[in-house]
Amino acid sequence: MINQNDRGGELLWGKNPVTELLRSGAGADTLYLADSLDPRAAGYYTALARQAGAVVKRVPAGKLQKMTGTADHQGVAVRAATIEYVELEDLLARAEAAGEPPFLVLCDGIEDPHNLGAILRTAFLCGAHGAVIPRRGGVGVTGTVMKASAGAAARLPVARVANLAGAIRTLKDRNVFVYCADLGGEPLEKSNLSGPIALVLGSEGRGPAALTRKLCDGAVTLGMHPGAANTGVDSYNVSVAAGILCYHILQCRGNT
Repeated sequence: MINQNDRGGELLWGKNPVTELLRSGAGADTLYLADSLDPRAAGYYTALARQAGAVVKRVPAGKLQKMTGTADHQGVAVRAATIEYVELEDLLARAEAAGEPPFLVLCDGIEDPHNLGAILRTAFLCGAHGAVIPRRGGVGVTGTVMKASAGAAARLPVARVANLAGAIRTLKDRNVFVYCADLGGEPLEKSNLSGPIALVLGSEGRGPAALTRKLCDGAVTLGMHPGAANTGVDSYNVSVAAGILCYHILQCRGNT
């Protein structure tokens, strides 16, 4: 039920091993579902994969048999994540070792692996000491994320936490100021984002969760051209917003 010869992370198959990995929070990259799998079972595993931050792919049963080397795959297989996540304390220690105030990027439920990859690339280039993602409710660092980050995901430490709200509380206890990107916040041009800072980026559809927003020390808003008003296009793509905000932080810290 485990293929250790596949490229990338280990490939597990069979309903019980796949379920256990997805529920464990140990890190799943991609879930493979046979086209012939019962729709109810497919829906069940798809929901588990989304909670675990794994990408879901439907494949012909024959391809799944070729991948696993057996016809006894039960219609499901999952590839384990290939990166080693770190702890939140490791990110703070990294900043301390560099003699710099912490600069972290927190991703609150980012679901698109291409967006997460772009965010990690930007964070790395702008001098962040690491990124934080939730164990459930957002994509993990998958192969697609690795590719989208142009390799930055392998260079920037990523902490995967059970509770993002708990991580925010820990950071505030360590005198790190936590700001989120959200509508109705302070205009970016009036914001001084120097010093120890954690930037929270919300999910593509809803932005930061209500509790996340409540726990933040403040919010920052990106301005738009007046001509965009009332057009239905009322926000930046989250990875674009990350680029603007992280570069602003880089400038505030005097590193450009």
